[in-house]
Amino acid sequence: MDENIKKIIPFARKYDFHIVWNIFFNVLYALFSTLSFVALFPLMEVLFKMNERVVALPKYEGILELGTYGKQYLQYYITKLSEENGPEYALLLTVSLVISTFLLKNVFNYAASQHLMKLKNGVLRDLREKMFNKIIDLPISYYSEKRKGDIMARMLGDVNEVQNSFFMVLELIIKEPLTIVFAILAMLKISLELTLFVFVFIPISGFIISKIGKSLKSKSQRAQKENGYLISVVEESLTGLKVVKSYNAEPFFKKTFIDSINRLLHLNNSIGKKNNLASPMSEFMGIVVIAILLWYGGSLVLVDKTLNGALFIVYLGLAYNILTPAKAISKASYQVKNGLAAAERVFEVLEVENTIEDKVDAVELQDFKNEINLKNINFSYGEEPVLKNFSLTIPKGKTVALVGQSGSGKSTIANLLTRFYDVKNGEILIDNHNIKDVTMKSLRDLTGLVTQDSIMFNGTIKDNIRLGNLEATNEEVINALKIANAYEFVKDLPSGIDTNIGDSGNKLSGGQKQRLSIARAVLKNPPIMILDEATSALDTESERLVQDALENMMQNRTSVVIAHRLSTIQKADKIVVMQKGEIVEQGTHEELLAKGGTYSKLVMMQSFE
Repeated sequence: MDENIKKIIPFARKYDFHIVWNIFFNVLYALFSTLSFVALFPLMEVLFKMNERVVALPKYEGILELGTYGKQYLQYYITKLSEENGPEYALLLTVSLVISTFLLKNVFNYAASQHLMKLKNGVLRDLREKMFNKIIDLPISYYSEKRKGDIMARMLGDVNEVQNSFFMVLELIIKEPLTIVFAILAMLKISLELTLFVFVFIPISGFIISKIGKSLKSKSQRAQKENGYLISVVEESLTGLKVVKSYNAEPFFKKTFIDSINRLLHLNNSIGKKNNLASPMSEFMGIVVIAILLWYGGSLVLVDKTLNGALFIVYLGLAYNILTPAKAISKASYQVKNGLAAAERVFEVLEVENTIEDKVDAVELQDFKNEINLKNINFSYGEEPVLKNFSLTIPKGKTVALVGQSGSGKSTIANLLTRFYDVKNGEILIDNHNIKDVTMKSLRDLTGLVTQDSIMFNGTIKDNIRLGNLEATNEEVINALKIANAYEFVKDLPSGIDTNIGDSGNKLSGGQKQRLSIARAVLKNPPIMILDEATSALDTESERLVQDALENMMQNRTSVVIAHRLSTIQKADKIVVMQKGEIVEQGTHEELLAKGGTYSKLVMMQSFE
C-alpha cells in the first residue's frame, strides 16, 4: 500500500459510518448492475416465446443452485400469468422486473455517492484544519526558507486535489471491481467457454492502459510545485506593487509570470493528454473484445448451436457492462496518481518537525516579578554568528535601549525574547525560569511587541486592536487608542472604531498604523514591552506623536527598546551599545556621552544628519 494512503487512513477513520455504508451500497449497486442485465433474459424469452413451461413451484436446493432456482421460479410465474391472463401480462411482469432492477441499481448508486461525498468533504475540512494549525504553529524560521505562495498552494490546491482524487480508491477497490466480478460470474454461468475466451484479451487491454499512465505521478508533482511558484509570483508582485511600478519592473515580473504559466501549460497538457487517453482507450479496447465476442459467440449460436440466442444477447450486455467500470477504473487510477502526488506535498508540511515547542513538563509563568537575564548567548541564523557571548540583565520596571549599526544583533534580541527563535548556546531567564521551560502562551502573555512594520489585518480598527484581548469592550478599545495618541484621527473616521482599514491597513498612513499597533499592545497590557525600531520609518510629526504614545505606554512597565533614532531613547534607564553581536558600551545617555566612545560618535553623526 502506498505510504500516503496509510497516512490518510487516520483522517478517514473518523467517518467509519460513511465508509461502511458506502461499501454496503456499492456492493448492492454492483449486484443489481448485473441483475439488471440478467433480468433482460426472461423478457426476451417472453418476446420470442422461448421460455420453458414450468407448472410447479421449484424447490430451493442450496446456494450453489440459487441461479437455477431463481430462473425456474420466475419461469413458473411467467407460465402461470401467460395461461391465466394472456402473454401481455407475462410481458408486463418481465418489463417491471427490468425497470425495478435498474431503479434499485441507481438508488443504491445515489446512496453510496451521498456517503462518499460526506466522507470526502469531512476529510477535506479536517485536512484543512490540521494544515492551517500546522502552518500557524511552525516557527518563523521555517518561513524564512519557504515561499508563502507554495504553502498557500499546498493548503488550497493540493488539499482539494486529495479530496477530488484520493477517495476514488473506494471506487477502485469496491464499486467497480465488484461490478466486474458479478458480471463475470453471470457470464461464467451463461458460457464458460466464451468467458475464458474473454479472459485472454482483458490482461492485454489492462497492460496497454497502464503503460499510458506510468509517468503521471511525477508530472503531477512537478505541476503542483509549479503552481505553488506561480502563486508566489502573484503574491510577491501584489505585496511589492509600489516597488514594481516605481522601478518600471513590470516587464520583468510579467516575463516571470508568463514563463511559469507556460511551464504549467506544458505540464498540464501532458497530464491531460494521458488522462484523456484513459477513457477512449479503455472503451476502444473493450469494443475490440465485444467485436471478437460477436464473432466467436455468434458462431456458437449459429453454427455450433451450443448457446441460446437470448442468452448470448444477455451475455453481450454483461460484457459491455464491464466496459463502464473498466473505464472508471482506468480513469480513476490516473486521478489517484494526481491525488497521491498532492497528498505527498500536503504531508510534507504536516510532518515538518516543529523545532520550537513547549516541553512536556513546561510550567506556566503567572507573573513577572524581578528581572530578565540573558546569559552568555551565542546565536546565528546561518554560519555567521549574530550574537557572541551576549549577557544582559533587565530589571523590572526599567527601560533598556539597544542601539548600534544595522546587523549588530539588536532585532535578534527581540526574536529570542519572544521565542520566535531559540538560542543555540546560553539561556534567557525570566525570574530565574529558562524561557525554554515555560509554556509559550504564558511567555507571550507577558510580552507585548511593537515592530517597525505595523502589521494590520483587513478588518475594522476595533478588530485589529482587540487581537491581544478579544473580550475588550468598546470603552477599553477607545481608552487604548487615547493612550496611543490614535483616537484623535479614529474619532473623525466615518464609522469610528468600526471603520474598515483595508488590506494590510492600506487606507491609513504609516504613522496612523503605528499608533494603532501601539494601541493594540496597550490593550493587551503586558508587563514586558519590546519595541523593535517602532519609530524608524516615520516622519517627524508622526514620530513625535508615536514617541509620546510609547512613553505613555512604557510607564510602570519593563521595556526593551531597539532604536535607530537615538533621540527617542535618551530617557532610557540603560542604553546598551552593540557592535557585531557584542556589547561595547552601556550606561545612561549622559554617562555614555561623557565617555566620548561609540555612542557619542553615533549621536554626533545623527545630529550632523
